[in-house]
Amino acid sequence: MKVVKDKGVEGKVMVITGAAGVLCSSLTEDMLAHGAKVAVLDLKIDVAEEFVKKLQKKGYKDVIAVEANVLDRDSLEAARKVVLKRFRKIDVLINGAGGNHPKGTCKAEQITKDTPLEDTFFGMDQSGFEFVNKLNFIGTLLPCQVFCKDMLKKGGAVLNFSSMAAMCCQPMTKVPAYAAAKAGISNWTAWLAAHLAPMGIRVNALAPGFFITNQNRFLLLEKDEKTLTARGNKVINKTPMRKFGEPSDLHGAARFLLSDEASFITGVVLPVDGGFSSFSGV
Repeated sequence: MKVVKDKGVEGKVMVITGAAGVLCSSLTEDMLAHGAKVAVLDLKIDVAEEFVKKLQKKGYKDVIAVEANVLDRDSLEAARKVVLKRFRKIDVLINGAGGNHPKGTCKAEQITKDTPLEDTFFGMDQSGFEFVNKLNFIGTLLPCQVFCKDMLKKGGAVLNFSSMAAMCCQPMTKVPAYAAAKAGISNWTAWLAAHLAPMGIRVNALAPGFFITNQNRFLLLEKDEKTLTARGNKVINKTPMRKFGEPSDLHGAARFLLSDEASFITGVVLPVDGGFSSFSGV
């Protein structure tokens, strides 16, 4: 099917962290299909290069692979130089790097008098909690500090990734480290949007509902990769559309927030969740 290009992102130079991941790889290809130029940033350069080769075989030429560690400022500054050498400017930053980790979760949804303490909050691994928080929050903050400098003269747009886990009115069980980190992203998105607004830089975020990714697969699917876990069934029952999201479900929302059509929108967190956030479950 022929793609009708979205003029809102055509020609824009985009830096995308975590671009080879499940969700952002799909988002990257969609941006390219609509005429954007993309720098694929990944901690593992071989993964980024392999992904870019696949994209180039599909006919996309304005895409490069760049090694970058979102937790290391020097690494990001080096990546910035590579991007500017190739594309001469940076219009958009998409902070896609992030995710959960088993060590940042607790086995029990609630603690009772019979629950082993090691299965609760009290048995959580501190290093896992710190890793998840750094990866998601610091891994968003540092790229903004590095790449948004190039938007100060002509403006630009930033797209962060929050989550349904970040909703303060509906805290999610089992993933305290991830939820805390993503709540930080939501709050910080609004703060940075206000801070950068006079310079013509807009900052928004997507809050995806439940999509099957490498980070949450173990929570939602049994080992056969088909049968839902008890938690997976709970998610589906609380999602009015009764399904998990597909990566392509993020495309339109992302393009809109990054385009000039959203020129008066900044500081928002847009749910893309099949109704999850609007439904109490009863």
